[in-house]
Amino acid sequence: MTDTLIAFDEVIEKFDPALGLEIHVELNTNTKMFCGCPAVFGGEPNTQVCPTCLGLPGAMPVVNGKAVESAIRIGLALNCEIAEWCRFARKNYFYPDMPKNFQTSQYDEPIAFEGFIDVDVEGETFRIEIERAHMEEDTGKSSHIGGSDGRIHGADYSLVDYNRAGIPLIEIVTKPIMGTGDKAPLVAKAYVSAIRDLIVALGVSDARMDQGSIRADVNLSLAPKGAGGLGTRSETKNVNSLRSVERAVRYEMGRHAGILLDGGSVLQETRHFHENDGSTSSGREKSDAEDYRYFPEPDLVPVAPSREWVEELRLTLPENPAERRVRLQGEWGFTDLEMRDAVAAGALVLIEQTIAAGASAQTARKWWLSDLSRRANDAGVELAEVGVTPEQVAAVQALVDGGTINDKMARQVFDGMLAGEGTPDEIIAARGLALVSDDGPLLAAIDEALAAQPDIAEKIRGGNHAAAGAVIGAVMKATRGQADAGRVRELILEKLT
Repeated sequence: MTDTLIAFDEVIEKFDPALGLEIHVELNTNTKMFCGCPAVFGGEPNTQVCPTCLGLPGAMPVVNGKAVESAIRIGLALNCEIAEWCRFARKNYFYPDMPKNFQTSQYDEPIAFEGFIDVDVEGETFRIEIERAHMEEDTGKSSHIGGSDGRIHGADYSLVDYNRAGIPLIEIVTKPIMGTGDKAPLVAKAYVSAIRDLIVALGVSDARMDQGSIRADVNLSLAPKGAGGLGTRSETKNVNSLRSVERAVRYEMGRHAGILLDGGSVLQETRHFHENDGSTSSGREKSDAEDYRYFPEPDLVPVAPSREWVEELRLTLPENPAERRVRLQGEWGFTDLEMRDAVAAGALVLIEQTIAAGASAQTARKWWLSDLSRRANDAGVELAEVGVTPEQVAAVQALVDGGTINDKMARQVFDGMLAGEGTPDEIIAARGLALVSDDGPLLAAIDEALAAQPDIAEKIRGGNHAAAGAVIGAVMKATRGQADAGRVRELILEKLT
């Protein structure tokens, strides 16, 4: 059945959206949460497993101390209170990718709670309140074979890889986010971006959304305009890019409104997000906490971090992201608009790394927010996943600064890198992109251009130096854009003034 979608402006006119975001972060510990199996991405299926993470009888779990440390640091960075005593619980449900038939998680006693983080959207600051950040383990991975879309429905059979089962996770859960209005999709995107940046800064995860090491579940509900309270929510699971978070919120707002305006009731359920068209589809009816029959994990002792240890970990925290943005803006000399655009594009770290590799702040901003941003949008990927590294951008800019190529040629170099043609130097050589800066060929091209436009020479001699632009254009055309325009201008003025 096709969903009836209401236009976004009409949704905002008639309803107040409420958001809730749950972010799962895979920690970069060497081993899994409760056993000694390697916690690495990839590997042949079912080779990174043991009796403990397979849930075999008699196997006993042991808490990963590094994961606890990372959880505390994340909680502190989110301005959370850190529990003096907490414990794990069994979350009971049957899934084939959870070999124990329960997930070891935390329920009513999380390690971190009552925090917040501020995000900026189009010049407005939104405080996102954090309900909890708790420790748990990841599930395995099911692959459904034979269907048209990789879903279980219509598949011929399913395969399960337990390598991921037991990987340490931190789940960060917000309180209901109200009052965002028409900025709701952008607030959701900005929040996930802020969490990802914070996680990377902490060094506790690589936060690769494309590999699933950070995933977002997007909860959305609508209430009649001005009524207050919350509507029935849907939860779009495992959204794996910032762009998709925004699209999922927009789609669900339109879908909820379509149901409510038609007199129907929204079903509390989980939903799947489809990257190809930005739609969602029904997954399963959403369970409440009591349906999972939580009870304390009898095989694990409680976790009781000392206050001294917590304060030691507080000293390891990176610079506050908001304060860091203010500092970087001052160092880079960006205007408020330039900085806002850089943050909105998810380019802050990329620009910083490009500057560290040798480029100026303005040239780094130019490439990431114009040409490379356009390429990312065209490909439907995040800017960081466009296929060009900050070091490569700096290397290309160094060639521009050195007079080897110009900006137009630089774009061709990026084309070559994205096509796998090699390094910038190899691409320049193979494509014949080097600038013509030798005076001999340039003077010959200038003479030819002046002969074709004799009136231009008189204008320049008369002091109208702007007229040189016509000659420069002719020379650039004659050299297929490979002339050094600055040197051409110097030669013209030397010749005629």
